[in-house]
Amino acid sequence: MSRRSRILDRYLGVWTLKGFFLVLFLLLVLFSFFELLVQVNDVGKGEYRLADAFVYVALTLPRRMGDLLPLAALLGAIVALGLLADRRELTAMQAAGISPRRLAAAVLTTGLFLMAGGLAWSEFVAPPLDQQARVLKTRAVAGPQVWLQKEGFWLRHENAYVRVGRAGPGGRATDVERYEIDASGRLARFVYAPEAAIDPSGDWVLARARIKRFEEDAVVEETREILPLEGFLAPNQLAVLELPPDTLSLSDLWRLIRSLEARRENAKAYALAFWQKLCQPVTTGALMLLALSFVFGPTRTRTAAQRIFAGMIVGIAFTLLSQILGHIGLLSGWPPLWTTLAPAALAGGAALRLLRKVI
Repeated sequence: MSRRSRILDRYLGVWTLKGFFLVLFLLLVLFSFFELLVQVNDVGKGEYRLADAFVYVALTLPRRMGDLLPLAALLGAIVALGLLADRRELTAMQAAGISPRRLAAAVLTTGLFLMAGGLAWSEFVAPPLDQQARVLKTRAVAGPQVWLQKEGFWLRHENAYVRVGRAGPGGRATDVERYEIDASGRLARFVYAPEAAIDPSGDWVLARARIKRFEEDAVVEETREILPLEGFLAPNQLAVLELPPDTLSLSDLWRLIRSLEARRENAKAYALAFWQKLCQPVTTGALMLLALSFVFGPTRTRTAAQRIFAGMIVGIAFTLLSQILGHIGLLSGWPPLWTTLAPAALAGGAALRLLRKVI
């Protein structure tokens, strides 16, 4: 590689990164403000205070950075290249014999670093901090006698310990175990139920509960269709404990999917989150390719403001399409890999079609 090529790559790379971090900062401010509004609604529940809400927003900032990376890459590249185009620098580069394909390659090379960095960020940095934020909020809302795990949580109430495999929406919990300890510290009773729900009177009940009582000379077993669950959480406290799939790392998601499938439980939501995280570099690359079409394609005669506005519309449409396809795929049983890659393939195909006469 010649010295001129290295200088060109470095120059375009710096501009691309400047645009990316500028857009990422603005998006983070906007979405963090929205998240703060959501958290303010929970202020006053238990010991959850406004200061806790600010800490929660700060700790979940890395996850939002990972989620916003593809959109920031799209808009950042449009901003950077659009400004260079308006300053006639891209025209000067092409007049010096540098082809649009070479310029695009320099931008996409920077994109490769963003893709790799984003994948590592979502695996090693964001999940621990996000889970720390949820532990903070859980202890403030539900009390200190709750211990979160990557799969479910533990709750202590007087002389009993309750383990919940998964907190679900609508005030439901699955894979519930209750251990009751006697005064001597020995296990007195064990209860297992595949599901817990709220009855019409507002109390928690276990469905199809299997009970074991450990007496001095025998173990007595019985089954109850309905069994009251005392000392459990309020519905709004349970909602806090529901760990969304997108807050887990790739390795944790993979282990959780295998665990759920081994128990023949529904793992589709976790599989979708796994493939969305794993394929995020592909999505980022497709959107950066689409950004090039705004500068070198048919819209290259537009102003920078017009290109940025069009890029925002495209980015929002892409995000909505990804979310809608994901939900439809979950309901229809479509392979999550397909619903994840379909929007990226559509964006990449559209970009190549727009660029084919130029690059």
